[in-house]
Amino acid sequence: MAQISGKEAVQMLIDGNKRFTTGKLAVKDVGSGRREELATKGQKPFAVVITCSDSRVPPEILFDQALGDLFVVRTAGNIVDPIAVGSVEYAVEHLNTPLVVVLGHEKCGAVIATVDGGDAPAPGSIGSIVEKIKPSVQKAMAAGAEGTELYEISCNENIKATIAEIEKSHIIEHFVKDGKLTVTGAKYFLGSGEVEFDPA
Repeated sequence: MAQISGKEAVQMLIDGNKRFTTGKLAVKDVGSGRREELATKGQKPFAVVITCSDSRVPPEILFDQALGDLFVVRTAGNIVDPIAVGSVEYAVEHLNTPLVVVLGHEKCGAVIATVDGGDAPAPGSIGSIVEKIKPSVQKAMAAGAEGTELYEISCNENIKATIAEIEKSHIIEHFVKDGKLTVTGAKYFLGSGEVEFDPA
């Protein structure tokens, strides 16, 4: 695939999601020839997608993409740590990927658990996920959100928080400044299958 812009990459994801929601999926080459090509010539993904580990949110499927198209980083609550950020940096710097998307989703279990858990400590290492999401919940609460709205606004704030953390990277900052990289947020809706870019 020839080098494309971040804007063009976003449009490719939008088009793919439309195919997914309408059931008009593209024919994809997943045969031995394509696998061999990727093995010998390497990968050239056009987008990095940081998304939740939730089994209902598989990026390759909901964006209707094939082998080698997406560089995916998945963690509960689509949060990042230094290892996840390093993975993004690798794709941007070494694979020349022009787009980074932080993809949250409605009814996110990690966000709901953080809201419902209040100040009670979460068990095991789950606590590290909750602590990462808490500032987004606090921001949503400070804005007056409550009830089910609190879950969704917290989710949106969490998307923004992950973007902000990625953009602290000097590598990411450099590529954005040079116009070689676009970083954006998006939200997946479980029922409709639609992805909304730049959720409020």
